[in-house]
Amino acid sequence: MPEKETMDRAEEDLQEGKSPSTAAGEFVREEIEHVREGKHGARSPKQAIAIGLSKARRAGVPLEPPSEGKTREEARQKAEKDFERGQGDAQAGEENTARSRAHEKVLKKEPKSTASHAALSRQAKSAARRRKSA
Repeated sequence: MPEKETMDRAEEDLQEGKSPSTAAGEFVREEIEHVREGKHGARSPKQAIAIGLSKARRAGVPLEPPSEGKTREEARQKAEKDFERGQGDAQAGEENTARSRAHEKVLKKEPKSTASHAALSRQAKSAARRRKSA
């Protein structure tokens, strides 16, 4: 569950007319902080970013899932499911506590260095290289 401060900052961004990706950035920032403080780890910077985006979609940020062909099919379907859950009126269904615990146990074993400044810098540079130049 995202922290209240993160929810407030994201809500404020949306009210100011900023894009959904900007609001989702607050959730990504929160996730990076969780990895840095040792709450859990991540296999790569991309995974930490993906967890943050997933939290944002579930929290109701109108961030569209990636289009077909942009990511793996399973990841796109998960994003669609998170988006639908976040856009619903009420939080649908109970969370599976056993599954959540198992997921957290696995993440705790992952390295914490994936959220270092150097790792995030490498990720940002490689992502920028893949984008078209202006």
